[in-house]
Amino acid sequence: MHDYIITALSVHLPSVLRWAGGIARELRHHNIAVAGKNSGSATTDALTLADLTIQGLIVSALRDCDPIFRYCRIDAEETTGDLTRFPQEADYTIGIDPIDGTKKYRDHTSNGYAVMLHLRSQAAVLYSLVYIPEQGEHGWWIEASNENILSGPDDPSRAAGDVLRSLTPIDRAARPNSNTIYLIGFQHRDEEAARRVEALGLKTVSLDHLTGCAYELIARGDLDGCLIHSPNVYDFPVTSHLCRILGGDAVWTRNGEAINFRETWLDPKSNMIRLSGIVACHTHHESLLKLVGLAKDWHPLRYHDGDEL
Repeated sequence: MHDYIITALSVHLPSVLRWAGGIARELRHHNIAVAGKNSGSATTDALTLADLTIQGLIVSALRDCDPIFRYCRIDAEETTGDLTRFPQEADYTIGIDPIDGTKKYRDHTSNGYAVMLHLRSQAAVLYSLVYIPEQGEHGWWIEASNENILSGPDDPSRAAGDVLRSLTPIDRAARPNSNTIYLIGFQHRDEEAARRVEALGLKTVSLDHLTGCAYELIARGDLDGCLIHSPNVYDFPVTSHLCRILGGDAVWTRNGEAINFRETWLDPKSNMIRLSGIVACHTHHESLLKLVGLAKDWHPLRYHDGDEL
């Protein structure tokens, strides 16, 4: 069944994400900040009218464009949209992040924000679609399905789906390696975690200092993965999907096993669904082994007292 869902997503959703990107570009010129999250993290708590509006648009499209989408449950970062039309339990989940990078979007500190969705089972991510509205002259696409990753500029003179079908898949053999990962989620311990990772010979960058959109940087070869404490299920699955297609994996550092989407928890501070524990994600298994060896005994809880990792 998932093949039919992937086909429907690839047919209908490129146009929807392009429309959503247009809304995001326009709303960014206005005062659109909204209060409502109180996790203590400025990045997590950022919320705008664009997040709410775009999620409503995407959920409505999933409701109306093809009846097959109603067999999927929806994991949406916000609460807007006709979410009651979709089942609470299903074999497949569509995850939505209406504005990935909301804080930078709101504060006008980067154009690397994205509109995105993915399809997953409990075991694996099956399809990812990312639109970066302000990269390049007219926006930028990332699509991942089967063993292919497409990455390239949008062309609004053509149908969105036609643009995607014209892109050449990433050549894994020709893709450079940066040996750089982004690191986040360790709260006030992020800097210490980064110091220990760099002692392994890997490079790190914080999400706040990441230039551009992480998914395009991974596709291009300027970024090779991440180390995250309790990643959320709205945007991180796309990172894991790209790294797996590029030859790597996403694993729990506590045991080195590949992640699944059964072991999750609801973060009451941010009202986000998260994977349990620390996750390492990389395009190369050798680097994954280093990260697992480093962080296997770090604290399993995202929120804990003290300075010890």
